[in-house]
Parts: sequence; C-alpha cells; structure tokens
Amino acid sequence: MKIVKIAGACLNQTPLDFRGNTRNIISAIDEAKLREVSILCLPELAISGYGCEDAFFSEYVTERSFKALEEIATVCDGITVCVGLPLVYENCLYNTVAMIHDTEIIGFVAKQELAGDGIYYEPRWFKSWETGQIAIFKWKDEMYELGDLLFEIDGVRIGFEICEDAWNGERPAQRHYLNNVDVILNPSASNFAFGKTHTRAALVTETSRAYSCTYVYSNLLGNEAGRIIFDGEILIAQGGKLLARNERFSFKDYQILPITVDVFALRTKKKKSFNFDPELPTALLDLEGTLPLIAFEPHPPVSPYESKEEEFLCAETLGLFDYMLKSKSRGFALSLSGGADSSACAVLCAKTFERAEEELGKKKLMEKLSYAGLNPQKGIVSQMLTCVYQATENSGNQTLESARELAKGLGATFYQWEVEHIHQSYIKLLEGSLERDLTWEKDDITLQNIQARLRAPGIWMVANIFNSLLLTTSNRSEAAVGYATMDGDTAGGLAPLAGVDKAYLRKWLVWAEKALPIPELRFVNQMQPTAELRPSEFLQTDEDDLMPYPILDAIQKLAVLEYRSPVECFHLLKGVCPDISLKKYIRRFFTLWCRNQWKRERYAPSFHLDDENLDPRSFCRYPILNGGYSENLAEMDRIE
Repeated sequence: MKIVKIAGACLNQTPLDFRGNTRNIISAIDEAKLREVSILCLPELAISGYGCEDAFFSEYVTERSFKALEEIATVCDGITVCVGLPLVYENCLYNTVAMIHDTEIIGFVAKQELAGDGIYYEPRWFKSWETGQIAIFKWKDEMYELGDLLFEIDGVRIGFEICEDAWNGERPAQRHYLNNVDVILNPSASNFAFGKTHTRAALVTETSRAYSCTYVYSNLLGNEAGRIIFDGEILIAQGGKLLARNERFSFKDYQILPITVDVFALRTKKKKSFNFDPELPTALLDLEGTLPLIAFEPHPPVSPYESKEEEFLCAETLGLFDYMLKSKSRGFALSLSGGADSSACAVLCAKTFERAEEELGKKKLMEKLSYAGLNPQKGIVSQMLTCVYQATENSGNQTLESARELAKGLGATFYQWEVEHIHQSYIKLLEGSLERDLTWEKDDITLQNIQARLRAPGIWMVANIFNSLLLTTSNRSEAAVGYATMDGDTAGGLAPLAGVDKAYLRKWLVWAEKALPIPELRFVNQMQPTAELRPSEFLQTDEDDLMPYPILDAIQKLAVLEYRSPVECFHLLKGVCPDISLKKYIRRFFTLWCRNQWKRERYAPSFHLDDENLDPRSFCRYPILNGGYSENLAEMDRIE
C-alpha cells in the first residue's frame, strides 16, 4: 500500500496578471499544505493565463512567467506541485507544465497535442512537442530536463496528459500504462459547454480504468479573458470509479479538492510487471525525497450534475461577474424592454450578485467590489443594476408592466423615459429634407430602426454616469438572421445571450419563474416576442417577421453547424411544416444569413456556451460578401 493525499485545484486567473495569478497559485498551495496534500495538480498555463492570445509572442510574457515560477517554487516545501506556463526552447514556444518537488523545479513536460479547432488557436502560438523527445532547457545558470517526461517520487510514478493530449486516439496515457505509471495528472484549460461535464467525467473515469491508474483532472475557473467561461471542474478517479468531483462555477479565487488514495492499489491489475520499458519513448526522472503517508480518509461525496437550466444560470452569472470585476465596471446598465431577451439579462445580472453573496458572504463580496464605492447599507442589486424602459408611441402597456414589475422584483434601479418627442424630431428632420411624409408602406425599415437607435444614446449615458457595463440583449437566433438594429439594440460592450437560441431562452424564463423563483416573470412569459416598433394595429411579432423560432433554429443548426445547403436543409426538414412554407423559411434564412455577416462582425463579445456559436472573431467564420446560395435556392424552388 501507498496511501497518499492527492488534490486537484481550479484557479480563477487573468491573462497577463502575473501578480494576481501568482497570488492565487500560492494561496492554493498554502491551503493544500494545511490540508496535508502531497501531490497538487494546478491548471494549464495557470501562471500566464490561458487566453494571452498574441501576447504569447512577447518575450516579456515568457520571462515574467518563469520569474513567477521561481517565486512559486519557494513555497512548495514538503509538497509536489505541477503548474502550467509558456516556455521558449530553441526559439520555439511550448505549452508546458513545470514539476516542483519540495521547492525544487525538477523538470518540464511539454504539450504534444495542440487544440486548434473551434475556439482554440494554440497552433498559432505554440509548437507541438514530439513524442519521446527529451531536451535540456537552460535558464540563467540552471539546467532542466524538458519534454516527454515521467517522474518517480518515493516509488510513485507520475505522468501527464495536458488537456488536449487526453482527447486524441494516440495519447500519452497509453504509454504511461506500459510504463507502469501510478498517477496521471491532467492540467487543463477546457471551455464550458452545455453537458460537457458528462463527457469529461466519462473520459477521466474510463481512463483510470483502462490504464489502471489514479487520474486527476484540474480545470481553470471563471471568465478568464472575455469570451470563454471555465467551470473550474476537478475530477479524481481510480480504477474506473469516479472518487471525487467539486462544485463547479465557484465565485472564489480558487478551490482545492483533496482525496486520500492508495496509489499502489491497481498495480496487481496491470498486464506488465512494474518495470520501466527503456524502449518506450519517455524519460523517467527518479527523484530523492518522500511523499508523506496520510491516514486514510473516507472519499468526499461526488457532486450531482446540474441541469441545462442550472448550467446556463451558473455559467452566465459567473461569466458576468468576472467580466464586470476584471474590467472594473460598476455593475450593469440595461435597456429593459419588457421582452424575453432583456428580461433574461436582468435576471442574470441580479442573480450574479445573489450567487456571489451566497457563496462568498457579504463582507468578502464587498471587498471584491471595493473599487465600486458601494454603500453597504443599501442593496447591492439596486446599486449595481440600472434598467431603463424607453417608450415611443408604439410601446404597449404590457411591456411597460413587464419591465417595471421585473425590475422591482429583482431589486434593480428602474427608470421610465418617454422618448416619442425624440422619435418625432428625427422623422420631421428627414421629412423636411426629403420634402415628403414618411409612411409605413414605403419606409417600414427606416421607421422601425430609428426607434431602436434613438434609445442607444440614453442608455449609454446611464452606463457612462455609473461606469457600468452596458449589456446588449441580442440572442443567437437574431444574430443568425441579422434581426437587430445596428447601433440600436446592438449597442453595448457585452452580449451575454448571443450564444443561445431564442426558443431556449423562452423555455429558460419559464423555468426561472418557478425554480428561482421570480413570479414577476409571468408577465413576459405570457407574451409573444415582439420588437414593438410598428403601430399596434400591425400586431407585430418576431415570428411573423421571421418564422417560428424552432424552425429557424433547426435551419440554423443544419446550415451553420453541419454546413448544409438549402436543398439539403429542405430534404432533412421536410414534414415539419407544409413544403411551401418550409421553402419560404429556408429562403428567408439563407438570404438573411448571407446578407448580415457584417452585423455579426460588429456584435459585442459574447460568451461561448456550446459548439453552435456564431461569433466570427472566435468560432464561426463566413465571408461578408458572398454569392448568397442563389443557384441552390433556385434548385430548391424547383423541387416538387
């Protein structure tokens, strides 16, 4: 037997914030030592931050990262710690993990498989390390081994898979098994996506079974750089059993998940005897020193899965909190129309502070928000969320009631403005120049858009007055077809809903009304979504302007996610509605999709929540000028 306490840790880091990142790392190590942890796994690129983008090319970043590593090593007395950082070797940049044992930096493992799909661009900055390659890295007067390394400490063999390394067919774990590794550590920077926790847990658990090892997975935490949200998941498995997992989406700077295991328990199940095979392309560093024996403790309970609705709430609120905190914004400003999108944004903002206070406590939360100059005697939401309803002659009593009651129920500050006189002044200006009246028959889009645009300056003023982060409320369904007024309802610094479809948002609001609970959501949940920009006699609804949202979302998934043509979409969706309607909807979608890429290029940054994101700057690329599928649409029209 070899009873050892192992821990994973998640960290809420910020790109290029070396002082803050180092502070979090040292705090995590100090807590691990207090809890008698022997081996601690910290996340990928935790020192520099994962999302440094092209700043990785800066010599300052790699040098400052190593300087931080040296500082971190000094506190690692009596513990073995791995931590990620960028490292330059022979003029190439590598994504590496440093292994520290009892204050000594004992070697660097380099990532072999780089993530280069979806939102990941690692091959732009890093070079893959070749399997089996070992090198000597020199820093000042010190020499370190670098590459495809194993470590043996007091008889315990430790190997690594760095995030993407574990998600490929030929993976280090296969060689680790043949080299009789006891513990595999996986420092990761893996983005949150709906349901991804199930996939991760299956990967970690099955790896521990297939390769007869103890497997520790440690992910980053929080909104690190703006778009990607890390859920901070920590998973520990042994021999095909998931022993421990943490509560994800924490508002803390870090979390530690320790567990006591017999790391030799699976040796008898290995097909090979415990002898290193020198023919396998991996170097073994046999280190002096001991891992302290720990009295065996019961395994901590395994946390339950969250539902998709809970995941959405947790991911969005953590993403909003970090974005606000790291941009030093004083809360949020929101143009609250009373509709589904702005109502969802308001709920998420209010729940952001509620969740943060529940986990951190009011004192700690106020310390984090000390830059905002809050009055501790007043409610946090009332000081950090300002909602404005701006009415024109086309605004209805239903949406006003919906907005007012929701803001009141959430405890937000609420302003109601009449802006019809501004609306009319713009109309008169243009009519005077054109020397004709503007009419709904001739000037529909113009008359709709001016109402959305004239609301932008006022809400921007509110954001400026309070130094707030202005949220724009566009969702993914609207982004796909450009159903938004540029420089109007797209005005803002962050688009928290642009990563989810409208149909899902409506379902989520129904869930939130009962589950959170927020009874004031009954107003919006009883209404059909409408832009409310035409006179009431037009009976305007979003789905009349576009198509039923479930059909829009189905076409979007086929066209964008699966790269299907209009003809293919028609065949795959045939039967969901009459053929003549389906052809009309498909034509409308592709026409608007192809026409409105320029809008998607200008949308505010959004959170990445799944693999259907439309953000062209980080995920979904498309030409602004294009042929518009005219030939294929004509072919679809000829299908009988």
